[in-house]
Amino acid sequence: MLALRKTRAGTGVSLVSTSFCGPGPGRGEVEVAVQAAGICGSDLHAVAWDPSYGFMEPLLPLTLGHEFAGTVTATGEGVSRVVTGDRVVCSPTLTCGRCEGCRQGRPSACEARQIVGLHRDGGFAERVRVPESVLHRLPAAIGFERAALAEPLSIAVNAVNVAEVAAGDRVLVLGPGPIGLACAFVAQERGAKVLLAGLRDAARLRIAREMGIEAVVDLAERPLDAALQTSFGGRCDRVIEATGVAASVGQGLQALRPEGIFVAAGIHAAPCDLDLSRLVREKKQLRGAHDTTPAAFAEAISLLERRGDALAHLITHTLPLSRGEEAFALARDGAAMKVLLHPEPLGGQTT
Repeated sequence: MLALRKTRAGTGVSLVSTSFCGPGPGRGEVEVAVQAAGICGSDLHAVAWDPSYGFMEPLLPLTLGHEFAGTVTATGEGVSRVVTGDRVVCSPTLTCGRCEGCRQGRPSACEARQIVGLHRDGGFAERVRVPESVLHRLPAAIGFERAALAEPLSIAVNAVNVAEVAAGDRVLVLGPGPIGLACAFVAQERGAKVLLAGLRDAARLRIAREMGIEAVVDLAERPLDAALQTSFGGRCDRVIEATGVAASVGQGLQALRPEGIFVAAGIHAAPCDLDLSRLVREKKQLRGAHDTTPAAFAEAISLLERRGDALAHLITHTLPLSRGEEAFALARDGAAMKVLLHPEPLGGQTT
């Protein structure tokens, strides 16, 4: 079968022909025919071989892709929650169930946490074998392409939860990429008043408007202070940073009212300088949001079921897996939002 794999340390990704080890899924495993898979920022970091992704080196070669949905084609011994023919979506976090975090009901704090597509083969392939625990059955109303949005949408739900966003809150979201736009959407669904800010992001801000985000600003055209004054009458109650750009952290903290909550949800390649004295004196809270939770994933599926038409605007490009390198180039382009891959057989081969 055709697969998009990280074959070696360093930059790049390879489209290769590969096959499964063994005749069928192992105990507790499920084989899924992938129908749609989204390219995530984590995939881009892995392909660029950013320093924080060196953990992958001893695991290579490895098939990337953790935002995927498909149909169950085979089940291993002991599988009981899904059967052949079920339509499923992947929530890719694997936990040990034994460490302190797991015992306390905090699976995202698992000391042995692994991610499908980063620690073991993922969904940029015609078929994938994964533990039953990461699969969720899809409601009939959700198609495969929209289902591939469930994982990134759940990341946004978790970030909004960490920010404790409630109805009536004034929320600034920095960064109109897929996660930032989803954060703005989720916060607005909860009754918050939202301002989404980007920098030279006209195409993405246009998508935000199509999704129903009521207030957006391009900081190349208008200062943030002026936009805050127009939208909120001053500083905001919550800031969710989804840029991954160090300078935006200080900018967001300045926009936050005293005793407000700032949530960093972007992955940063460089450290940032903070005015901690001001942070302390104004009693602001700085929090990090990463990964998701079972409750957030369930809420994401519910949102896709109720508001799928609006969320579908996140999908800007769909390409066959054979054009994977082109798809990654699009995903790096600021004009693209969510790029999906459709796996296909290689010469009719299905193993």
